[in-house]
Amino acid sequence: MSSRTSSPNGGMVPVDEALSIVLRAAARLLPVIVPLEDALGLVLAEEICAPDPLPPHRASIKDGYAVVSSDGPGEYPIITESRAGNDGADVEVTPGTIAYVTTGGFSGPVPHGADSVVQIEDSEPVNDITNVRKRVKILVEVPRGHDIREVGSDIQKGAVVLRSGELIGSAEIGLLATVGVTTVKVYPTPKVAVLSTGDELVVPSTKILGRGQIRDSNRPMLLTAALQHQCKVVDLGIACDSEESINKIVDAAIESKVDVLLTSGGVSMGDRDLVKPILKTKGTILFQKVFMKPGKPLTFAQITTKSEDGGSKTVLAFGLPGNPVSCLVCFYLFVVPAIRSLSGWPNPQLTRVHARIAQKIMASVDRPEYHRAIIRWEFDDGSGKPGFVAESTGGQVSSRLLSMRSANALLELPATGEILGVGTSVEAIVISDISSYPLKLSGKVAPNISSYPNVKVAILTVSDTVAYGVGPDRSGPRAISVINSSSEALGGAFIVTTAVVPDEVDKIKEILKKWSDIDRIDLILTLGGTGFTPRDVTPEATKELLEKDAPGLSFVILQESLKITPFAMLSRAAAGIRGSTLIINLPGNPNAVAECMEALLPALKHALSQIKGDKREKHPRHIPHAQSQPTDQWEKSFRNATSDCS
Repeated sequence: MSSRTSSPNGGMVPVDEALSIVLRAAARLLPVIVPLEDALGLVLAEEICAPDPLPPHRASIKDGYAVVSSDGPGEYPIITESRAGNDGADVEVTPGTIAYVTTGGFSGPVPHGADSVVQIEDSEPVNDITNVRKRVKILVEVPRGHDIREVGSDIQKGAVVLRSGELIGSAEIGLLATVGVTTVKVYPTPKVAVLSTGDELVVPSTKILGRGQIRDSNRPMLLTAALQHQCKVVDLGIACDSEESINKIVDAAIESKVDVLLTSGGVSMGDRDLVKPILKTKGTILFQKVFMKPGKPLTFAQITTKSEDGGSKTVLAFGLPGNPVSCLVCFYLFVVPAIRSLSGWPNPQLTRVHARIAQKIMASVDRPEYHRAIIRWEFDDGSGKPGFVAESTGGQVSSRLLSMRSANALLELPATGEILGVGTSVEAIVISDISSYPLKLSGKVAPNISSYPNVKVAILTVSDTVAYGVGPDRSGPRAISVINSSSEALGGAFIVTTAVVPDEVDKIKEILKKWSDIDRIDLILTLGGTGFTPRDVTPEATKELLEKDAPGLSFVILQESLKITPFAMLSRAAAGIRGSTLIINLPGNPNAVAECMEALLPALKHALSQIKGDKREKHPRHIPHAQSQPTDQWEKSFRNATSDCS
């Protein structure tokens, strides 16, 4: 096979040129038809038109009375009721009569003959028991067409509802359901295979490292990164530094019809860096070094194979650097746009914004640098105007994975070798959600991310579906958002780690024990696995580790959930303390996570302080329990529920 690369800067390809090469090779996949419930996050591959008008009939905007507008104020008999789901038996409203109408899902039909609606607030019931029919007094005069949605006023029959190339979110799912679409043609996400190479690598669960060994961090990092972009993933494991081993695994991946092959390590210039020559024998190397820092030794190849139908199939192979930061930076800059392009995104490139740096940064002298940073929106970015402010994550050595922790952007710094002063405007490439980071409001400075020493939070998603790559983690991101938005209420909380495990007691216990005993996490939230199914074992795993129970927290979670569904009584969630760590089992439903956390927040800051040994009363005035009276329904319920224990 052939090899072709550009050769400016000593054979290194500029970043923008390398990205263009990747995107030209990443032709979108053939569309597939999926059920509506599986379309979230995918790109539409067809135009959707409305088969019917919306509303399909004249509909009332408000609960009230359908009237003939020319009648004006006065007393009128109610001749029919037109509620959502029925049309009032098709009775016609004539002058001198009215009909009761409801909105339901904004769909209450307006009976024939009526040309306006008067809201209930502008009427009074007439209490006359001699009348056979109910009567109502209309208090106001309304114009013709008042509070009525005409047929097709929202969506006309045949109108284009969604166009090909649109990303399907929750609102788009609602639109598709509205027009009766139950299956939809979309571009699928690619199948991504991940392989780590290196004789020095051992699996992360290895307890004691031998001389020269390191735990493999790149493979789990890349697998989860691909899952975050809704890809189907294949774990190829670890290959030793032998041509036979790597060849065998790569061939197996290609035969399994993967769309993207990610390898890490083995792409530098050493005698055991075998990935580049192996990829060269199987396809065309399009570039093998990029003019950037970190991530210079990045190889990109295109491998063409025969498909089952006799045609051809292309595999995009990325030989990523072995250094963890270089590996992940290259994933964001090149693999993510490739995934988006394969998935049908019209604009697959990452979002760029301008940000002012919050501290001095020394620019590299030899290559453009992609500096890891946390950006947030502030109403004064230092220039007297609103804008993004960027804080460096610290040391930027390519082996220091800590520099990627919490980073939501890469600052694109030119190779000038100069010191960039505070307030310098640079381009920032957004690599993750930026909505959850604190703002600077009304002159009050939000705490610096690096200054959160108070409450360390970890989030554990317990789910076979998520752990095995069958479905996305929806609860974890919701919990992260809740904690970030509630940071101040929790005494300065900061999420230091997250993880996903299957519904297995041993695996749940292993990570809870590590987080509690070794990492000294202050608050651990587990998500899911608290119900009645045979695989719901989170409470069992948690209770085996707890040194003190906290039944009041579980009670509040139950009480809050019962407001939403009676099935909440089936929850077996546990809560308690291990050492200096508070562990709380939360439901797996994303909305339930937010609702339960909101209910727990008033007491969590105080609870976490007490666990650390703070015995001070947090209320303005302490009332002895014997003298206090229940002041609200919550306290009464709690005392009733715990009265048998006193």
